[in-house]
Amino acid sequence: VQLQASGGGLVQAGGSLRLSCAASGRTFSGFVMGWFRQAPGKEREFVAAIRWSAGVAYYADSVKGRFTFSRDNAKNTVYLQMNSLKPEDTAVYYCAADWNLGSSSFNNYRSYDYWGQGTLVTVSS
Repeated sequence: VQLQASGGGLVQAGGSLRLSCAASGRTFSGFVMGWFRQAPGKEREFVAAIRWSAGVAYYADSVKGRFTFSRDNAKNTVYLQMNSLKPEDTAVYYCAADWNLGSSSFNNYRSYDYWGQGTLVTVSS
C-alpha cells in the first residue's frame, strides 16, 4: 500500500485548502482512511477518518463543521476539504490507512499501518 499526500500550503486564517491522498497497491474496499496532523512539539492527533466502502466520515471535534472528508472510488483518492482555517490548524498533515478498523480505533494513530509522507499546512493570522 502506497499513500501520496499533497495539497498543503500557506493560507490566511479563514481561507481554505484541499488535501489529497492518492492510494495505490491494492483494492481499498474494507479499508479505513484517516487524516492526522502533527504540530511542532505536539503529538500526532486525529483529524478525520472514513470507511472506504461506506463513505461515512468521522471528525475530531476541533474540525467538525469546517473540514469534509470524501473519497473518489474511481481515482482511489481521498480528499480533506478544509474551510474556515485557523492558525491552530497549522501542522503537517498525514494520510493513513489500515484494514477493517473498528470505529473505536479510528482516532488512534497507532492503529494505522500505512502512512503517506505528510504535507505541511500553514495558516497565518
